[in-house]
Amino acid sequence: MANSLQQRREFALRFCRFLQRTYDEGRKDSSKGPCTFEADVHGYLNDEGSANPLENFWQRSGEVIILEKVKPCEETSQLEETSQLGDVSVSVEKSSALPLPVSRARCLISFFTMAHNPHMSHLKIDGNRAALPLPLWVRCDRSDPKQTIWMGAEPFSAGKNSTDIILYTITCQGPMSKRKCSTSLENLKEKHQTRHRCSDLTAKGFARYEFLETVSLASLSLEDSLAPVERNIYADFSWNNVTKVLQTPPPTSVALLNIQMASGSTLSSIYELYRELQFLLNLSESLKSGTTDWPKPLGQKSAIQVVRKLLKDLKDEADGLKTPNQDPSESPRDTSSAVCGSMQSLFSRRGDLDFVEQLWSKIWGNIVSYEELVECFTLVMKSLQCGELQAPVHEGSNSLLSKLIKQSYYGKVEAVSLSGDAPLQMFLEIGVDKLKRDYFHYFAGKELTTQAHLDYFMSASVDLQEQVHRVQKLHHMLEIVQNCVELLKLEQEHLIFLTQSCINYYKENPLNEKHVFQLPVKTAFLKAFYQSAFPQVWRVEISSGQGPKKLRTVWQLSASLPDEQMDASLAGLLDETEACLSKEEMCFTALAECSAVHFG
Repeated sequence: MANSLQQRREFALRFCRFLQRTYDEGRKDSSKGPCTFEADVHGYLNDEGSANPLENFWQRSGEVIILEKVKPCEETSQLEETSQLGDVSVSVEKSSALPLPVSRARCLISFFTMAHNPHMSHLKIDGNRAALPLPLWVRCDRSDPKQTIWMGAEPFSAGKNSTDIILYTITCQGPMSKRKCSTSLENLKEKHQTRHRCSDLTAKGFARYEFLETVSLASLSLEDSLAPVERNIYADFSWNNVTKVLQTPPPTSVALLNIQMASGSTLSSIYELYRELQFLLNLSESLKSGTTDWPKPLGQKSAIQVVRKLLKDLKDEADGLKTPNQDPSESPRDTSSAVCGSMQSLFSRRGDLDFVEQLWSKIWGNIVSYEELVECFTLVMKSLQCGELQAPVHEGSNSLLSKLIKQSYYGKVEAVSLSGDAPLQMFLEIGVDKLKRDYFHYFAGKELTTQAHLDYFMSASVDLQEQVHRVQKLHHMLEIVQNCVELLKLEQEHLIFLTQSCINYYKENPLNEKHVFQLPVKTAFLKAFYQSAFPQVWRVEISSGQGPKKLRTVWQLSASLPDEQMDASLAGLLDETEACLSKEEMCFTALAECSAVHFG
């Protein structure tokens, strides 16, 4: 008996030191790696700014310690080089983690609870209790009959002593057929009342619906049908007074659109502009690296032929020998025919291209070599110097070529070098100027924002590479807004709010196509999208009590895993019938329950 008590005390002391070390190292440098306990457990401090793997079931802000099982390195049979401190070590590199056996998790939670119990003075671990103020969560491997995926404990204190602790379990069933996912609100309420002996309950609902573009495959070209549709738009609804499980969000729900958009889908009406941007980025990279990888030409004619014709047409127009018969906003056929695909363009191009912008538009998809680019600029410079080229350019254009054209108005054009990086620099400048004006035309022309709000993106006071980065941001903003116009038919007030959200984000952050932009909307606006659809996630939270000690029971149905790191534990869980079901027919259910322990 004495030996058993001594062993428990020693284990509790080592566990307390481990938690303290985990907290200290996480506060000091989270990139250093998780702390290791007894070779099989590692822990890390999950702070308020980090992704919370428990956000759907445990709504607390602040720091939390998470324990997982160390995954043995495949290359060696030993752990990575570590720095030792007693029984605790800190990995130099973060290793992958697996869930711990439920029995091991239960043991760790038990000792965590003992360390907080003021009545366990015989363990003599009071001096370590200050190291344990944070909630503790342990990832579990579903090895028990209830298939537990998480266990947690959250202490509460008054002064120096803990007064209460809330113990949590989260279980998961599935994957299974949606037909097997039935439960009732009454049953969930009864479970909560039985566990907590309460009568005053509230039931809050949450539902998430995904809105994906519907495209007839028969209407797509082979290239389009093979391309991924990189759109991720979903709506979250939350409401009070849930009346039944899988209740459709009522009109009183609060609705929030979540928009994550990657650029480059061939199904987008601005795909041609995306290709133009990609050429610009390739040109920018060439200036940085010193090597140019020219993309495959999109047109049938050489860039030199196209430039000669452009210069001849402009001279003939100036001489009165020819009347302009082509809308300058029309994309050159040599460029766009290979790009437009099967989508009818809903994106209107500008109708006020000046000569420099026309030059860019005519040749960006046809240029195949540095020598060809030099020849194109040589033709333009000769026309300028002999006075044959008399073309207006936009006020505020910042490219060198625009400045030379303005000089020609006064009969004098300075000589410029067309060797080395100079032609690439000139070409990049006119491309940046042209694309900036394209994006400005869209956002300001549709009255989605003002010139003042776009000044950051239009500024020429930063170096050319930074201007290129800001053009990328403008394009991502356009992808988001234009796709919402096409897919969701958003109203003007929503588009203005969304545009401003994008502007505010990109003034402070680098390009991030994984960022989720959020847009509050009226539930009625989305009714047609979700009324007959099955939710990707549906959740009800039944609660009693008030404040931080509020007790919750959460039931969730989802089309995907409630915890993305559970994949390794799914093998063999499907029976023969369920294995034949399509992905659309499968679902998972999760149940989060808690128990309050008062130390008295």
